[in-house]
Amino acid sequence: MTFKEKVYSVVLKIPKGKVMTYKEVATRAGNSRAFRAVGNILNRSSGLPCHRVIKSDGSLGGYNRGSSQKIKKLREEGYLK
Repeated sequence: MTFKEKVYSVVLKIPKGKVMTYKEVATRAGNSRAFRAVGNILNRSSGLPCHRVIKSDGSLGGYNRGSSQKIKKLREEGYLK
């Protein structure tokens, strides 16, 4: 399984209302230092709940459909109020 496939697998398992950091995703995918690669992989993805991945400092980070959509989705799932 490629690193990209591992990232997809990890992200698909993040439940609604929960988030993981890019570093946590990278670690679970097998390379804790590849958090920037995780961001690049998710930026090019579709059909994944990549809105559930945030930065280590707690800020939301980017989203390939725009930050307002990321906020909306996280609110709908109960992560943000």
